Formats: sequence, structure tokens, C-alpha cells
Amino acid sequence: MTALFDPFVLKGVTLKNRIAVSPMCQYSAIDGVVNDWHYAHLAGLARGGSALVIVEATGVSGEGRITPGCVGLWNDRQSEALRKAVELIRAAGAVPGIQIAHAGRKASANRPWEGDDHIPEEDPRAWQPIAPSAIAYGGGLARVPREMALEDIVRVTGEFVAAAERARDIGFEWLELHFAHGYLGQNFLSPHSNHRSDLYGGSLSNRSRFLNEILSAVRAVWPDHLPLTARMGVIEYDDREETLEESVAVIREFKLRGLDLIDVSLGFSTPDAEIPFGPNFMASIAGHIRREADIPTATSWYISEPDEANALVRDHQVDLVMLARALLENHHWPYAAARALGVSRPAWTLPPAYAHWLERYRSATPGFR
Repeated sequence: MTALFDPFVLKGVTLKNRIAVSPMCQYSAIDGVVNDWHYAHLAGLARGGSALVIVEATGVSGEGRITPGCVGLWNDRQSEALRKAVELIRAAGAVPGIQIAHAGRKASANRPWEGDDHIPEEDPRAWQPIAPSAIAYGGGLARVPREMALEDIVRVTGEFVAAAERARDIGFEWLELHFAHGYLGQNFLSPHSNHRSDLYGGSLSNRSRFLNEILSAVRAVWPDHLPLTARMGVIEYDDREETLEESVAVIREFKLRGLDLIDVSLGFSTPDAEIPFGPNFMASIAGHIRREADIPTATSWYISEPDEANALVRDHQVDLVMLARALLENHHWPYAAARALGVSRPAWTLPPAYAHWLERYRSATPGFR
């Protein structure tokens, strides 16, 4: 029976267990370039025993960042800095992955601890957000974005392709497209933010067109033997009951276009959604997506207990568990989880240098924990 510490094979990549580090923005880059903080952060997570470490939402352009502190992948300096991150993640025993993104109408924002709102237009750090329609998100993100012209759609698609090529060339083995959380992909998919009357608005096939075009264009340059995945907001928790089934239809199309796994998440297309946050609250939805779209699936959101994470995999709700807060609290959560679940020789989840000493002390010291 499949369980949390069984290997997972997707295309030509084998993960040593079913635990992955979800992309977590650090808002600590300078001009989109990662630095020593990111290296310590990412290597620590990889060293802790997770099988896959996905670098945070990485802007495909300066315009596509959420904040001035977000990571980018549109120039050589950024690429070379991320190359070191790839090497550190791999050296610490994990598969290196990256999420590429465009923030859409949520771009040009202050960092969360500095307001989490739009930077004032007159501030020299600010830039003009873009979106399918000139509709502001609301709340603190009240700046009205510029409606994208067709040439903008072509340009941004090309920026995703260029970022994917850079990710490929510096050694990432897992690529995730960010189509969730109220960012640009979700902006096109959601009627809350897309009021267009052309081929990119209105019907579901039109609203998903931009996402499909990006996926197909990236698939053409991303190696066939490496996983191409997407994080998608499959539910909004609003009054549109059809959103989930629309998402299933979109994901089925993604699969036909070469998507290998879907990371199930939230839409966040409106600040008024009443989201029922709680332990594992996205698990049943992920299971529904996995069954109905017939595609390998991952999810995150308030997963923290080893037995519950193990049950999600064992009961075929998900193929991978994406952890965030639990790993920030304890990078070595996988080792602790293996021990809690009674996995024999749980130190195998760690790099050999750690495993050797833990196993040696466990065998030599009665009562060692």
C-alpha cells in the first residue's frame, strides 16, 4: 500500500519520498537575484529530508514580480545566482524545482511585513500591473491594472518560455507554472477578474486559452523526461458553484497538452471569499481532482501531522504532500514523521552524514531519541 515514505516516479525523476517543499516567497531578493539567505533557506530544507524543494514564485519579468523583493529569472545574473541554489539543493539530497510566475494585478506590492498593499504609484519602486481586464483586486490591492492588449499576451507567453529555458539550462529538474492565488493565470481563468469580450474572455475555453497557450509553449522547450507541473486555484469559495467542475475540465485539457501533475490550490480571486481554513481542508478537493481528471496530484494547506499526511497518500487523495509552515517550524519534519510512523531506520530520509551519526547513537545509546 502506497505510503508517505514510498518513492514517487514522475517522468525521469524519482523522489525518495512523497514529501515536497511548497514554494514559499521570501521577499528577500535584490533586483530578482537570490542571495545567501535563499541559499541557507533552500539548502536547509533540502537537508531536512524532503524529496523535492521548489524555489519560490519566480517572476518571468520585472513586471511579473509580486514585490520588489521577489526572485526573478529573466537575466543572466539571476540565472547564475539560481544555479548555485540548484547545486545546493541537489547536494543536500533533494530534487531541485522552481515555480515560474507572473503576479498580474497583484504585482507592484509592498512586502507583507511592510503593508502587503500596492506601492503608491508615485513611489519610484512602483510599476504598472497588468491583467486581462482593468479591474482592481480590492482591499489593500486597489490599484487598477492596465488591460492587456493582444501583444501583451504574446509577450508574456514568450517570457514564460524564456524563463523555462533558463530553468532548464541551469539544472532544475521540476518546473511548476503558477496559475493560482489571484496572479495572472488565475486572472484570466476567473470571471472575477476577466471581463474580456475577445478570444480570451467569456466562455471557459476562452478564459483558459492564455493558460493553455503558456503550457503548450513551455512544453515545447521543457525536456520530455522532466516533470512539467502547474499550481492551479481550482476553487474560489465564492457563489460560483461550477468553479470546481470547470477546473476539472481545464486540467483534463492541461493533461492532453502534456502536463504531468497538478498542484491543487485556491483561487484567491476575490478578497471576500469565505475560505474554511483548517487542517487538511484541501485534501478532499485534491482527491476529487485526482479521480476526475485522472492526473497525479499534490496539495498543501495546513498539513502538519505525520499520520494525516501519510493517510492522504495511502488513501489516494494525493500523490505528493506539499508542506510549507510545518517545514519552516522544523526542516527535519520528514525524519520526525518517519519515526512517528514507525518507519524502520528513519535516518535514511536524511543525507548520509546525518544518517550515520543518528543511527550510530541510536544503536549505541539505550533510550536515545
